[in-house]
This record gives sequence, structure tokens and C-alpha cells, in this order.
Amino acid sequence: MPREPFRIGDTEVAPGTSRTVDLPVSRLSDHTPVTMSVHVVHGRRPGPTLFVSAAVHGDEVIGVEIARRLLRQPQLGSLAGTLLVVPIVNTFGFLNNSRYMPDRRDLNRSFPGFETGSLAARLAHLFMTEVVARSDFGIDLHSAAIHRTNMPQIRVSASSDETLARAEAFGAPVIVRAKLREGSLRAAARAEGCDILLYEAGEALRFDEFAARVGASGILRVMHRMGMIGSKGLGRRRAPSLACASSHWLRAPAGGLLRMFKEVGEGVEPGTLLAVVSDPFGEHEIEIEADTAAIVLGRATMPVVNEGDAVYHLAPVKADPEARMARLTAEIEADPMFDEDEIL
Repeated sequence: MPREPFRIGDTEVAPGTSRTVDLPVSRLSDHTPVTMSVHVVHGRRPGPTLFVSAAVHGDEVIGVEIARRLLRQPQLGSLAGTLLVVPIVNTFGFLNNSRYMPDRRDLNRSFPGFETGSLAARLAHLFMTEVVARSDFGIDLHSAAIHRTNMPQIRVSASSDETLARAEAFGAPVIVRAKLREGSLRAAARAEGCDILLYEAGEALRFDEFAARVGASGILRVMHRMGMIGSKGLGRRRAPSLACASSHWLRAPAGGLLRMFKEVGEGVEPGTLLAVVSDPFGEHEIEIEADTAAIVLGRATMPVVNEGDAVYHLAPVKADPEARMARLTAEIEADPMFDEDEIL
């Protein structure tokens, strides 16, 4: 018996077809309409519904590139189930190179939203109603905030062993067990029975080739785990992800000029010199040292800091993180799903 069409908004998508559906959000002050565009790939064969979202924070553009690459993959031609891809959730922030909504609200603290609330609440409500409510699972793509960078990592607060297995299948260098935050998409979706993997990589307003490759191939690996696509073209199994139960930030002890000596993905030991904060005259210098054996998950990118600014994001680990990163990098570069025309 053939599958039923997939309905979203006022549009039906027939089995074996794909279509971009524009869901009305609002109008700008000059009467320009704003929509949230959802690309629907509705397979001929039955299966789960997965959503992939990006640019919930409008300046986190790496997720938009990952979504673009995902939609070009030939495996989608034989999809089982339904894939919903929203490359740009926060159109307002994306057009203005801004993390926030026009009223400076953080969309990822506005879920589940409601229909008659602020603009952020209305957009959150639309996403929950049209995308999350129709999905069995989700992958939300993010980067670090502006003036910071993150190594590729999956953040998860799993409600089941299967969600953890999907996090491992993604194949990111690190899996971080992260608490749900009130108002976040992850928390709101969990309340509706839809677990989410949050992928963090790179920095705001920048593309990063390694982060894009890990992200695009990771989504396909999760889809294979869910039975939506076959294994052809996915390449060999990667090194297991490093599991991190916690993480913490080291902050600038004073304002000044910041010189940093460790990059994301590097391993550090207690007492390792990470950075030095100096005054502009070179008269006073304060060293920032690692407080535990850890991997560097993220760091600041600005060479000027104020007292209390976040400088290094560390996750305690026991294994050798640099060996893992070297192996993963080699596997990503040899991945058959990428060729030279994908290099940015």
C-alpha cells in the first residue's frame, strides 16, 4: 500500500518527491514577507521522520552550509521515512548577521513559544507546531557564539539508550552530556517526546571545512542508524567519540591583551600554560593554566579581554585526545562522500 502524502502547513508532499515549503512567519515593517522554509524529502518507503535545523541563532552559518551539503547527497533518493531540513530558522538574525531576533531575544531561550506572544515566541511556536510535532527525532546545528570557536562536538541529554547510540553513530570527536536549559529547543522537544542531538562546531559568521564535513557525514550516519538510508558511501567506521561527563570555562583573571597557546582539540595536563593576559604596556602578565587533564572544547578568538571573559572551555578526559583527533582528521580527509569541489 503506498504511503500517504506528507502534510505540512497547507502543502502536501507526495511519496518519492521533495519540495520546499514556505511557512509564513510575519511581515517586516516595510511589508516584506518573512517565511520559515522547510525542505521536505518524503520517501516512498515507510520510516521515521527526522528534522535537521540550523541558524536558530542567526549568525551561526556553519549549520546552513551543512544543511546544503546534506540535501545534495544521493542517498536521499532512496530514503525510507521523511526528512525535514530547515537551513535557516531565524531568518531575522541571519539577514542581519546577528545571533538574536529583532527585539534582542534569544530564540533558543523562547521555546516552546506561543501563538500570540513576542516575535520570538511566535516563531518558536511555529517551529514546534509544524516541525517538531511531526518528527520522531531531531539534529540541531550550532556553532560557538561570536568571538569564540568550538571543536566539533555532540551535546546530548538522552532520554534513552537509543539516543546515546545515535550520538555515538554521529561520529563527532567528542560527546558531551549537557543539561537541558529552560526555553531551549532541546528542552521543549524533549517535553514533546522528541529527543535532539545538538551539534556544535566552528565559530559564528565563518565556514569551517572540517566542521562541515563532520556535520554532514554525521547526519547521514545517524540516518543510517535510524534505518532511513543504506551504508553505501558512508565510509569506514570512525574512532569512537570521547565521552565527557562535564565541562567548564576558565576565565580571564584581568582585562588586557590575550595571547593564547592551545587550540581546540588539543589535550592539556594540570598546569599546562594556556594563555597569558598582559597590560598594554607589558608591565604585568598573568598566566592562565589548565586546572585538570582535559581536551580543549572551545576557546576565545579575540585578543582583547575584560576581566571575567570566558577564555578556554575544557572537558576532563582520561584518554589521549590528540591521538583521537589525529585519527579522526585522517578518516574525514579520506571520506569517499567528499571530493575536491566541496572544498570551500
